[in-house]
Amino acid sequence: MSTILIIDDERAIRSSLRDILEYEDYTILDVDNGRDGLDILKKEKIDLVLCDIKMNNMDGMEVLAEAHQSNPDVPFIMISGHGTIETAVEAAKKGAFDFLEKPLDLNRLLITVRNALDKSSLVTETKVLKRKVSSSKTKDILGESGAIKRIKETIDRVAPTEARVLITGANGSGKELVARWLHEKSNRAQAPLIEVNCAAIPSELIESELFGHEKGSFTSAIKQRIGKFEQASGGTLFLDEIGDMSLSAQAKVLRALQEHKITRVGGDKEIDVNVRVVAATNKDLLKEIEDGNFRMDLYHRLSVILIHVPALIDRVDDIPLLSTNFCEEICMEYGIPVKEITTAAMRELSHLPWTGNIRELRNMIERLIILSDRSITDKDVVAFANPSREPVNGIAHEKGATNYGLDMDSFDSFQDYKDHAEKEFIKYKLEKNNWNVSKTADDLDIQRSHLYSKIEKFGLKRD
Repeated sequence: MSTILIIDDERAIRSSLRDILEYEDYTILDVDNGRDGLDILKKEKIDLVLCDIKMNNMDGMEVLAEAHQSNPDVPFIMISGHGTIETAVEAAKKGAFDFLEKPLDLNRLLITVRNALDKSSLVTETKVLKRKVSSSKTKDILGESGAIKRIKETIDRVAPTEARVLITGANGSGKELVARWLHEKSNRAQAPLIEVNCAAIPSELIESELFGHEKGSFTSAIKQRIGKFEQASGGTLFLDEIGDMSLSAQAKVLRALQEHKITRVGGDKEIDVNVRVVAATNKDLLKEIEDGNFRMDLYHRLSVILIHVPALIDRVDDIPLLSTNFCEEICMEYGIPVKEITTAAMRELSHLPWTGNIRELRNMIERLIILSDRSITDKDVVAFANPSREPVNGIAHEKGATNYGLDMDSFDSFQDYKDHAEKEFIKYKLEKNNWNVSKTADDLDIQRSHLYSKIEKFGLKRD
């Protein structure tokens, strides 16, 4: 359902347009001045704007010009009771989709609205396709800290060689991205990069996954399977979480690295393979060797070059850059205006423990974007979005801080989590403002009509 914003200082015109367009099943928001209209465009996802030209304080042409700086893809239909060819031409030059004269002709209005929305939909679809194409490219390794600069320098030196690389680091720190760049900058970049998460494959299936199997080699082997070593031939094989690989599979991987040959499970034919192996682990492999869980000879085969990816807590200076990048990326995915992260919010983000590293930071930024109806995410939202609910630098003990615990295991889906968190946040704000809807809407920086719909959606009632 498309959302249309009406900007007109005449109540009768707004009321008439609302009645007509709501009958056509459009969602309508309306304001009586340009400044309020621009504020709504910053906070809400608007698909089309109907804007009067002659208004007090700020005329429609000014609204159009300013709106197109931040929301260039939102189509504007300009309306005027004093229409001239010159006015229509000026509106078109400033980016208006079309120009309608008062009194409005019902059929022309509806046709123009549909055409504008159809064009907007095509623009959105084109951007989605472009994002899909661009997302297939390897993302950059973001950061200006000394550790990240050294990693980038190492990649530039090592990637063009055939040296095997072992990447170490905690979960979520970005080991996979390092592996992708090692492949991207190698002489094998045009060949496939095949990734295997050794921790996600049962030990009894890992050998079949890596080396393939012949038909009938075991009960469920109903046809021949080509393994990852063969699939990666000519390219790069990325063995993620190799510290979780069984000892028997380790022995076969060692042989493949030594002889550049593999044998499928259930077969006796040796197959030549030409792969570069890059491995990664979140474990201390030297400790695993001491405990008898990992082969020393395989460790030395894999670790010709060692790259350690630091935990986020060890590269705090990179958090602002990462946060800003994630914010832009996620807002683009959701098709909403990019939200600003205030200096205060960025400072609080930099003080969080980040046990989940880069992955946790991205999830946090996504929560901030989803849970905030504001264009600015300040530190009270950061405190609310912290699912651990543990005090961090005193945030949870500040005046007005919430104490709603969120049990992550109690939600069946991400949507359930979002709905629950949003409901509790709105309930908290309503109670804080003694259920004054106008004041709460101002506090949340959203329209009252929007807040009323949220109250109805979540069945919120005053105790």
